[in-house]
Amino acid sequence: MTGGDLLLAAALDAAVGDPRWFPHPVRGMGVVIAWFDDRIRNLCRTDQALRIAGICLAIGLPAGVYAAATFVIARAASFSPVLGQAVGIGLAYTTLAGRDLFDHVQAVSRELERGNLAGAREAVAMIVGRDSATLAEPEIVRATVETIAESSSDGIIAPLVYLTLGGAPLALAYKAINTLDSMVGHRDARYEYFGWASARLDDVMNWIPARLTGSFIALAAGLATGQWHRVRASWYILHRDGDKHASPNSGRPEAAMAGALGVQLGGRNYYDGVPHDRLLIGDGTVTLTPAHIAQATRIMVATWGLGLFLALLSLWVS
Repeated sequence: MTGGDLLLAAALDAAVGDPRWFPHPVRGMGVVIAWFDDRIRNLCRTDQALRIAGICLAIGLPAGVYAAATFVIARAASFSPVLGQAVGIGLAYTTLAGRDLFDHVQAVSRELERGNLAGAREAVAMIVGRDSATLAEPEIVRATVETIAESSSDGIIAPLVYLTLGGAPLALAYKAINTLDSMVGHRDARYEYFGWASARLDDVMNWIPARLTGSFIALAAGLATGQWHRVRASWYILHRDGDKHASPNSGRPEAAMAGALGVQLGGRNYYDGVPHDRLLIGDGTVTLTPAHIAQATRIMVATWGLGLFLALLSLWVS
């Protein structure tokens, strides 16, 4: 992938986002995962068999996606180099989720600005897995800010990293791994064995992007606000609290965002009515308000731009 190709893919993402009528590859991956999940349990009767099946899925789906994307681009290029390039750009665009994240966050903000808590709860339910039907405004804001931070990594920076390293096929393989983790990589009775490999592989693939994202958020905090003391505060909390998360990766961008905003993230969430307590991240003593969503969004956009700039620079000098 060239720098020009990546720039066009990023421009498409910024302009179009993820329209629901579009046959997005990630939705196709989700259909495949759900189909396999439903049927494999009729064949695998033991925990060990489920673990082996999960390993096969965690390796097979990304490998298949990589091979399919490579084939499609090569096939298109055999008709016309321009067509091959266009298909590669189109597939690359589908791996980026910056505009989609922005749109979802804006939907939450609009409802909060109207004082419509019910609408805000519905909007935040589109981007988080926790129970949202009874969330108070500060908890809606916390859920949104945490999502902005975490999704800046797996929806923006990680795809940019893999597009830079291996073009659309590698970035799509990453999206397959990320989708597997979101669907089956849960630590519960159903997925403890079947989702084990998907969760571990996602941890590996996000290790570098999450740490890059944390650093980018810290710098973006100054770029987006002009308040350069936020860079120092973000960097401090990133390194102090970045490992205070069940995930080896998600805590990095969340800690950087908490430091940048001067707020506290983490705490108690409910999933299917069951409380789950997370370690607190950050030193904030202020109540979270919708203004923090706006600030986090500006930092996310600056992080997006910083990541794209560095990706383009690495492609153009290589």
